[in-house]
Amino acid sequence: MNRTVVHMDLDTFFVSCERLINSELNGLPLIIGGGDRGVVASCSYEARMFGVRSAMPMKMALRLCPQAKVIKGDMELYSKQSKLVTEIMEEKAPVVERASIDEFYLDISGIDQFFGCYKWTNELSQFVFKQTGLPISFGLSVNKTVSKIATGEGKPEGKIEVCKNEVRPFLNPLSIKKIPMLGDATFKLLSRIGIRRIQTLSEMPVEMLQKLLGKNGNELWKKANGIDDRPVEPYCERKSISTEQTFDQDTIDITAMKALLVRMVEKLCFQLRNEQWLTSVIVVKIRYTNFDTESKQCKIALTSCDHVIIENVQTLFKNLYQRRMRLRLIGVKFAGLVRGNYQINLFEDTTEMISLYQALDKIKNRFGENAIHRSISLNSKLRR
Repeated sequence: MNRTVVHMDLDTFFVSCERLINSELNGLPLIIGGGDRGVVASCSYEARMFGVRSAMPMKMALRLCPQAKVIKGDMELYSKQSKLVTEIMEEKAPVVERASIDEFYLDISGIDQFFGCYKWTNELSQFVFKQTGLPISFGLSVNKTVSKIATGEGKPEGKIEVCKNEVRPFLNPLSIKKIPMLGDATFKLLSRIGIRRIQTLSEMPVEMLQKLLGKNGNELWKKANGIDDRPVEPYCERKSISTEQTFDQDTIDITAMKALLVRMVEKLCFQLRNEQWLTSVIVVKIRYTNFDTESKQCKIALTSCDHVIIENVQTLFKNLYQRRMRLRLIGVKFAGLVRGNYQINLFEDTTEMISLYQALDKIKNRFGENAIHRSISLNSKLRR
């Protein structure tokens, strides 16, 4: 049986959601993002015509397109709409993987025995638009990589099928930038040695790429040749992540406990960003020496930023710990999780803050999550 994988991508998802609730935004150059020192989270095709792109500093975007209308963004609205689309796809398709808040993979292998795969996928995209009002593009091919590239080539509202015998002719003339997960640093490195098209990359000896790029060289060569064996993994929503510590000796040292809370938040936020989650509910839990257990929670705007969550955790702890009795346990939990590919809160943070978090995460990924911490967290005598 031939493998058939669909990649579906909601076109300018944040913009489309905003236009659902305000039709006056239709046709306008629209930018979703933070303030003057923030970055572009999303933009309409009208704004892209002026050179505006996602993750661009807002100041630069507004210089390119001064007439653009700027909206801060509403992650709760986007999450609700994404969940609705997910439910529709799970009802219709045999296997669905939600890759991000606006991207989906569907394994429809075998459907061609009953329906034409292209016809079935096209009808699903039309049904999604009819039920939600959200425009969607799709790519249909033999695996995830080719399908995703096909979707990108067809946007907006594209509908492209790349059959097995068409994979190489389809990929060959494209820029290597089209390969998923090929970053700017790798692109510049390959460009310097004359590799700018996928065909050139596919014809390189794989041993040379491995020497040049390490273990990623082999994966990149496979993608350039249209080879991708990754399965479509059924989507399963994670409810929460948490951490807690029971002390060796019950304590009343508030300074040490506050420092420990900071370390807990740093650990959980690093996990959020690595696994591409955002949280909207923060819970702090304590257990007294007599085993009484209490907790408090608060709802916040979706984020995965340490500095935002630390402030809320410290406030919750201050309001929760009122009895001045020794504690035997303390814990933090993040709930109300939303899957997405935004490492931090693009609606609130400045370009400097985004760069800082990216640098911190790079250090932790290379040297371990304990390689770097806020100084306040080092004051704890209750280290994990």
